[in-house]
Amino acid sequence: MSEMTRRRRILVLLICCMSLLIVSLDNTIVNVALPSLGHDLRAPVSGLQWTVDAYTLTLASLLMLAGSTADRMGRRRTFQIGLVVFTAGSLLCSLAPSLGWLVAARILQAIGGSMLNPVAMSIITNTFTDRRERAQAIGVWGGVVGVSMALGPVVGGLLTDTVNWRAIFWINVPIGLLALFLTWRFVPESKAPSARRTDPVGQVLVIVLLGTLTYGIIEGPAAGAAVSAACFAVAAAALAALVVWELRRPQPLIDMRFFRSAPFSGAAVMAVSGFGGLGAFLFLNTLYLQSHRGLSALAAGLCTLPVALITVIVGPLSGRLVGTRGPRLPSVVAGVCLAVAGALMSQVTLTTPLPLLLGIYAVFGVGFAMLNPPITNTAVSGMPLAQAGVAAAVASTSRQVGQSLGVAIAGSVVSGAGAGAAFVPAAHAAYRVNALYGLIVLAVALLTTGRWARATAERTAARLVESPQVTLSRG
Repeated sequence: MSEMTRRRRILVLLICCMSLLIVSLDNTIVNVALPSLGHDLRAPVSGLQWTVDAYTLTLASLLMLAGSTADRMGRRRTFQIGLVVFTAGSLLCSLAPSLGWLVAARILQAIGGSMLNPVAMSIITNTFTDRRERAQAIGVWGGVVGVSMALGPVVGGLLTDTVNWRAIFWINVPIGLLALFLTWRFVPESKAPSARRTDPVGQVLVIVLLGTLTYGIIEGPAAGAAVSAACFAVAAAALAALVVWELRRPQPLIDMRFFRSAPFSGAAVMAVSGFGGLGAFLFLNTLYLQSHRGLSALAAGLCTLPVALITVIVGPLSGRLVGTRGPRLPSVVAGVCLAVAGALMSQVTLTTPLPLLLGIYAVFGVGFAMLNPPITNTAVSGMPLAQAGVAAAVASTSRQVGQSLGVAIAGSVVSGAGAGAAFVPAAHAAYRVNALYGLIVLAVALLTTGRWARATAERTAARLVESPQVTLSRG
């Protein structure tokens, strides 16, 4: 990797960003098409939640496995397999005859997607070894999220209005095929020096944990308190069993020693909170604009442009700030903006002037754009390159877990609301939760970016280098 020219490194970065584009694009496109999709397939609010969460939950469940598998089998090979599976899943989504088949195809999509983003981040980490250059590359990576947010709602709205919701999945096919060819042609293969064994028990426990937790949140309002309590109890038991099991594994699915680093743990918490806010915002926004304010899919997509354009501009700026001044400033700004945006959205009504609404969206966009680069940089910086895949997968998993929970919680809050004004108080409650997410980001940023936190990161990195396969219980 060190012998690669700067032009080749930039090309590798662009190829990796293509994978982020199609995975992120898929989320934003699907959200803007939810009302049309729900009408066509006669899906209730819970069905719309599963359309989103089947994808994000599968990603969250498999990202850590994909990261360690790529480190062992080869990052380029895993990346190429992911592109094939994701592209095939996208095609099947466009052909789904019912909600059940669509959810199944979304799961297949996510299986492929789990092999893309964390593996791509691992490739970037191993390609850009200079700390400042890596931070700038990660800033570009974060800016791609803004590009997908800009293109997704507009393109998705246009396709939904002019063709139908099935067309939103077609766009992934040519991008996926092009990325597959370019990866084969230009991305070098890389592996970790020592192979990590698979951890099937840990993997199953992760799936049980996330699946039961999300099911309890989404289906709880309709199924009753007893079902929710049972799901939450199983999730808690799975979490406890996962921690105990991983502590005893010489080569766990995730090395629990990572969490001895306060910045690393803080990045995980901020990712869950920040992306919980994003998931809730995207889900609630499309219902609010289309189902309750009567906008078309395209008009609703155009309303999200302030968020997208600000993310494109501010994402790279945040990356540069992380590289020159550290993660505290952008993280604090992110927490403040997310909290303010949630508080303002909790005051919105069905007659709120559109310019005012777009201004609130812009505040949210600044917060989200500022948050993504410090999360990624903190997660992978200071970790041994041999474990870059696993470290990046933890950050990506935290994002997907947050987005899944954000959709599940927000959807459950508004699921009992009817049309028109009945939706407003329920949405207000959901956006107050979003404000809480922002306050959590702010508090954790202040706590985990100081001198004490950096010292814990340095000690953790030293231990990982000295004993890369020793468990926490022995270390």
